[in-house]
Amino acid sequence: MRWACILFPQFALDGVLRNRPDPDEPLALLSGPIQRRILRAVNPAAAALGLRPEMTFTAAQAICPRFATAEYDETEITRQHQLAATWAYSFSSQVSLHYPSALLLEVQSSLPLFGPWPRFEARLRQELTSLGFVHRLALAPNPVAARVLANAGDGLVVPNMTGLPEALRDLPLHHLGLTPELVQALNRMGLRQLSQVLALPRAQLARRFPKALLEHLDQLLGSKTLPLNFFQPPTTFSLRIELNFEVESTQPLLFPLRRLTADLATYLAGRDMGVQRFTLLLEHRHAPTTQVVIGLLAAERDPALLFEFARGRLEPTVVIEPVLAIGLVADELPSYVPQHTSLFDERPQQTLSWEQLRERLRARLGDDAVYSIGAQGDHRPEQAWRRDAPSLALGALGPNPRPGWLLPEPIPLEADPLRIVRGPERLESGWWDGGDCRRDYFEVELLDGRRAWAFQSVTEGPGWWVHGWFG
Repeated sequence: MRWACILFPQFALDGVLRNRPDPDEPLALLSGPIQRRILRAVNPAAAALGLRPEMTFTAAQAICPRFATAEYDETEITRQHQLAATWAYSFSSQVSLHYPSALLLEVQSSLPLFGPWPRFEARLRQELTSLGFVHRLALAPNPVAARVLANAGDGLVVPNMTGLPEALRDLPLHHLGLTPELVQALNRMGLRQLSQVLALPRAQLARRFPKALLEHLDQLLGSKTLPLNFFQPPTTFSLRIELNFEVESTQPLLFPLRRLTADLATYLAGRDMGVQRFTLLLEHRHAPTTQVVIGLLAAERDPALLFEFARGRLEPTVVIEPVLAIGLVADELPSYVPQHTSLFDERPQQTLSWEQLRERLRARLGDDAVYSIGAQGDHRPEQAWRRDAPSLALGALGPNPRPGWLLPEPIPLEADPLRIVRGPERLESGWWDGGDCRRDYFEVELLDGRRAWAFQSVTEGPGWWVHGWFG
């Protein structure tokens, strides 16, 4: 087997920076009581100003009075960890959250699908970068070795067990994932590298150190297997972004909305599902939460489409009170079937597909403004159609030709037609509901060349009556 480890060295910062429009702004994450706030993490821009982790907030302000701050939130870190695992689930069915701020993926079974490791690795890195996660990546024949190699550097690869001992022997002990107390005890004995520890008799190590040391070394070298619990994506999606300031219009909400829909698309790709209905939640200080429902006619999971549809519904929304947080909830997640397209797309590059245009019109104009015409089980032309779900194809309204332009009410024809093109077609219906209809329909050509759908009737009176026009 081959295991990949993805290490996130600044997971807490990434979770905050992903939701900020300017990721290069100096930022520090704070924790601790009000009386003594501590900097838990800083981004590179803040580090360039002289800010360091474990520095007090007061000292940091003395060095640089202006920098952005956010709370160090363990709950948010856990959510980011699960989002990354859901993304990884689209590449492997064996994904583990065993190590904090890291993912373990069994990739041997995925290589036939995604190609050799260099190509697979490039794809993983590209998608992680687009998600906004700084990362390090390593490959090894067991999960513990992969995690240790990710500590040692980025891009390290040990493809099989044969080369594993040689690749690990010169690693410093503090890269092996041992507890600080155990590393300190080994250092006091003059041991600095893994090769020095392995050179000692096993019996002496067992006598002098806890059992966990030998067990960890065995798992690292592959003689024992690390038991793992594999991740299962949640059945529903829920995400909330707390805003840094009160928002009084929908325009400033578009940036966090883009992040919400992008994370939703990542979740859907991991579960190989689509979404047909989701809800935006706008939280206020005093007023009830505003709900904006986005309903689609077909399951989608493209992030650009989801953002466009959500944006179309959000922009007309009246903000009754300043918004403090925005959330997204999706629990109607049907299976996703990609649309079949031709190999050579003849549409111009900037032209929208029918599905995109349909949903955009529904978002802008409302659900009732966009519809198709479908057939209904009634012979009377006035009753033979109904409003249907928007579709590119027009449902058949019967076996006989029908005009493209049906008049609201039949009108008398002033002169007899020049000739009869087709007919008669007799329609007798409606006697049970008071709309009795007994007519003989013809396709006729008039003196001016137009073609009409006309009838002669017992109930409407003598002569010809026009009910529609053919194109």
